[in-house]
Amino acid sequence: MTSRFALMLVAAALAVSACSSKPKVREPTELVAIKQPEIRLKEVWSRSAGNGSKTLYSGLRLALEADALYTASIDGQVFALTPANGATIWRAATKARIIAGPTVSGDLVLVGTLDGEVIALKRASGAESWRASLPSEVLAPLAASGDIVVARAADGREFGLSVTDGSRIWSFDRTIPNLTLRGLSKPLILGNRVYTGLDNGKLVALNLADGVPAWEQNVSVPTGRSELERLTDIDADLLAADNGIYAVTYGNDIALIDPTRGESRWRRSIKSYSGMTATDKALYVTDNDGVLWSLDPDTGAVSWKQESLKFRRLSPPGMLANYVIAADFQGYVHFFDPGDGHAVARVNLGGDPVISAPVSDGERVYLLDTTGDIAAYRIETPKP
Repeated sequence: MTSRFALMLVAAALAVSACSSKPKVREPTELVAIKQPEIRLKEVWSRSAGNGSKTLYSGLRLALEADALYTASIDGQVFALTPANGATIWRAATKARIIAGPTVSGDLVLVGTLDGEVIALKRASGAESWRASLPSEVLAPLAASGDIVVARAADGREFGLSVTDGSRIWSFDRTIPNLTLRGLSKPLILGNRVYTGLDNGKLVALNLADGVPAWEQNVSVPTGRSELERLTDIDADLLAADNGIYAVTYGNDIALIDPTRGESRWRRSIKSYSGMTATDKALYVTDNDGVLWSLDPDTGAVSWKQESLKFRRLSPPGMLANYVIAADFQGYVHFFDPGDGHAVARVNLGGDPVISAPVSDGERVYLLDTTGDIAAYRIETPKP
């Protein structure tokens, strides 16, 4: 029987010393005060939005759209909020254990549940449109385009569902390793294909219409003697860019992949389960050790790396204006200069972990912690 454990906690807290058989606890780096912050940050609003997952794994996240900021909670609530002030536009009580999403596509808001359900709500009102049942937990946020909703189940299967009523159109199946991280990356839809990072370190491209594989490529190959050492999960979301698809694995590989044929254009050794963000000038990634990297997006060359937050279990990175953002397990939100990676400011969201990516509309950045609290910040006039 396949065992799926929440190994992110183990990976984030323990490392085996080469000179000792006893594991050493990797103590989170103590924060050093930023004596002269280079920017002022102002909290615009904060509020609670249901109960968070309160675990190190969650597929719950913020979805920022032109009409609203969407979020969901483990106790089954889905919210549409006004980005400017956090006011509730609508709230839907699904009575489900939501663990993934929301994803907004067309006139639907989609969430996945611990009981193997995909729930589609009407974007305008939050009224339920349909529910579909899958064979196991829907841990990954949904993806959708045109007539197809793509859903991933924890047992390794992926499904194409009708956007109209949730009926199954196709399915795709790959055997998962005996031991994996608890989590799944969101499918990425580009044109008429859907790209999926698998638990075996492979990236697969499927035809969106019928689920037939177009190609399958190794991003990471398992190495090591133990199952723990051989983990190669692609749990961080794939990232689309003009020059290809970025994929990062727990098997210590980050690569730029040609979406047409699956060939890698470059690769580098970085281990991550959290995620990435990119601008025209840089690709940013937070790794398993709590290091923030800035890479050249066309070559993978290292521009800089920021190691002052080691073992603080960083969130995926985000951006506000020109600043790079990463949050940590104590709710601190760190802002960095994109030129050399030095810290320019820091705020605290409330003390609870932030594991989902910050999202920004350019004016404000929005953050969600594991208790379900949301806060919005903006940058005041920089200090002289």
